[in-house]
Amino acid sequence: MSTPHAILISLLEQPSSGYDLARRFDRSMGYFWRATHQQIYRELGRMLQQGWVAVVGETAGEAAASRKKVYQVLPAGRAEVARWVRETVTDVDGRNIFLIKLRAEAAIGPLGLDAELARLIGLHRERLQTYLDIEQRDFTPADALTRAQRVQYAILKGGIVSERAWLAWAEEVGPLLHA
Repeated sequence: MSTPHAILISLLEQPSSGYDLARRFDRSMGYFWRATHQQIYRELGRMLQQGWVAVVGETAGEAAASRKKVYQVLPAGRAEVARWVRETVTDVDGRNIFLIKLRAEAAIGPLGLDAELARLIGLHRERLQTYLDIEQRDFTPADALTRAQRVQYAILKGGIVSERAWLAWAEEVGPLLHA
């Protein structure tokens, strides 16, 4: 995925200040695509230059420094998102470093990955619980959802299925590390 496109999509959902965008990004797309707050601000500057977004106002603040610029996607930005969705080929590269470490475990013997696997299991359980909490909070009852909400729910369900599958896989791997 491309960071600028993830940011554009987030802004299409809701025009925001850079700060609010970064916070919202962390709680939504951040579950499957990472971007630092610094990256987000840097990309917003590039997108302004490319004509993909515009500053449409400022949030209220007493001092000029406390006011935040509010960004909104322009037609050129919307067209760029559409182009990117149509033309970008999705690959299966998850960049999972733990799988590479497991290859090393297979090649040279026990490397003490038990603790790391346990830590990862804890993180995946936490993420699964977060997804389940979001499902309960935002997507119940499912029959009352708009089309956009149903699509967002489908994304969330993909995350739930993925986390459950990863945890099932980890349960199989754990005993191998102890053998």
